[in-house]
Amino acid sequence: MESVQQEIAEWMYRKVEYAGILRQEEVLEHILISYGESFIYVNENGNRSIDKEVKKRFKKLHKGRVAWDRDGFFWAWT
Repeated sequence: MESVQQEIAEWMYRKVEYAGILRQEEVLEHILISYGESFIYVNENGNRSIDKEVKKRFKKLHKGRVAWDRDGFFWAWT
């Protein structure tokens, strides 16, 4: 399970590195297609969200160089 979480985080990093932006919906779609619902949960607002461990690993990879845009539901280089 840990290796899959790392794999998803690395995929996210490569995507934002290449495109400069990464939409949450794109990540959720990738996870559902590639791994099923195991790494997605419904948050307190009733929205689908990415596994917290995946986001933690993604944050370690980008080392603060990527910011989350809360209004637009995407990550982008800072």
